[in-house]
Amino acid sequence: MNLWQRLKNNHLALLGIAILTVLYVIVIAADFVAPYNPYSSQLDGSLLPPTPIYLTIQDGPLKGRYIGPHVYPASQSPTNIETGKRNLNINFHDPSPIRLFVKGSRYKLLNIRIPLPPSFEEVELFSGIPIDIHLMGTLGTGKLNLLGTDEQGRDQFSRLLFGGRVSLFIGLLGIMISFPIGIVLGGISGYFGGWIDVVLMRLVEVLMTIPGIYLLVALATIIPPSLSNTQRFILIILITSFIGWSGLARVVRGQVLSFKDQEFVQAAKAMGATNKRIILHHILPQTATYIVISATLTVPEFIVSESVLSLIGLGIQQPDASWGNLLSVSTNASILVLQPWLIWPPALAIILTVLSFNLLGDGLRDALDPNTSE
Repeated sequence: MNLWQRLKNNHLALLGIAILTVLYVIVIAADFVAPYNPYSSQLDGSLLPPTPIYLTIQDGPLKGRYIGPHVYPASQSPTNIETGKRNLNINFHDPSPIRLFVKGSRYKLLNIRIPLPPSFEEVELFSGIPIDIHLMGTLGTGKLNLLGTDEQGRDQFSRLLFGGRVSLFIGLLGIMISFPIGIVLGGISGYFGGWIDVVLMRLVEVLMTIPGIYLLVALATIIPPSLSNTQRFILIILITSFIGWSGLARVVRGQVLSFKDQEFVQAAKAMGATNKRIILHHILPQTATYIVISATLTVPEFIVSESVLSLIGLGIQQPDASWGNLLSVSTNASILVLQPWLIWPPALAIILTVLSFNLLGDGLRDALDPNTSE
């Protein structure tokens, strides 16, 4: 029974795959899916609650008539000093129909940019195709704020989608850096042994004794405030990757120790294979099962680390969005009570992503277990 057939029998793993697929597709296509520019503020639209969607006309001589999904222009009154509350003003005389594939803010489809160290300057690989079509929107003055707006009047749903690009891809980029380091150093340590093993394992033990989140906070506090968010994004990846490879290296070393004296390795040596070829082509592939499972379970750690840093103001900074800095408003008690729609969506997005990766990791572990009966 192959891997996919075993995964198909694990409904929780399939659920994790489905959720992650939807999340990554949506954030990659955020320019198209998001109804508004995540940096644009709406006039008199600060801290609006999620927009109510109506099916029938709410006022006037045609009240009660069905016209399909629509919204009405809304604004907030000034804050009441005594209660801290604000009244929502809705103009029921101006219905705005909700439609698919409507024109909105312009963006570049398939615009590909990569930051290059050490200057962290962005290089444009493909300029993209200018387009102004969005998946959904309104025809009229009413705005479709599915998750409300923030204190700057920016659409929270659009910012959640764009913030997902940072939070979801920081984990993938993190393991692309940390895993090759852990795999190679663990393989070298286990295969050669001796003083090489002693030096590398002592380094691993030192790194494993350092509390990860405290190191992140300590290093992040020395980041100059003048750095751009692109530079911060790269530094967060480098910091988390630096402390993320040690555990993998230790496990890979143990597996290499168990493989290096087996017959297939001795046969490769007898045929004149170099140490490099034996490690890369004969021993490390035997650790692939553990590496794949570990990767799916490590990605959430990178996501949570970025979220914590951004939450405490040491990660991605406004006006750019990440799920972590969207949660930073939770430090304001009045926001928690009066505008909970700013807190729950990014929190649930992080929880859902971490849970999905864990479900996928557990499913892969069961499917790749050689002791599982076929």
